[in-house]
Amino acid sequence: QWVYNILEKKAEADRIIHENPDPCNGFVLVPDFKWNQNQLDDLYLIALVHRREIKSLRDLTAEHLPLLRNILREGQEAVTKRFGIPGSRLRIYLHYQPSYYHLHVHFTALGYDAPGSSVERAHLLADVIDNLATDSTYYQKRALTFALRADEALLKKFQEAGRV
Repeated sequence: QWVYNILEKKAEADRIIHENPDPCNGFVLVPDFKWNQNQLDDLYLIALVHRREIKSLRDLTAEHLPLLRNILREGQEAVTKRFGIPGSRLRIYLHYQPSYYHLHVHFTALGYDAPGSSVERAHLLADVIDNLATDSTYYQKRALTFALRADEALLKKFQEAGRV
């Protein structure tokens, strides 16, 4: 609901850094709660897509390339304009598994070791775009390795299913 409240401007409208209102290929860029916005060394923003049917990396196909390219290009431009940080100094990625199932993209300062920015969980947006341009159903077919904490409910589900 938090995501939908932001997208519908029922909450945090004053925190929006950038918005592309297109219902198909648009998104909202907002500061993540992990960032106190006091310094740029640990910059952390989230791009929330307007489309509600895209839940995670697994749902993405070549059809979504215009959306993903918008997020990459416009997100970098917005960060440069607002904070003076060039796109080359950003880490832009998606999590798999995500912490919530509404497609969102993380923008962090390159030097910041953000939680979940490691290779076991983070998939660089530029790589995702390239993979989908090469194979439209790449993320439906590919095995995706991910780490889970011992206390996560998803791990318990895998254990119950005999998959771990």
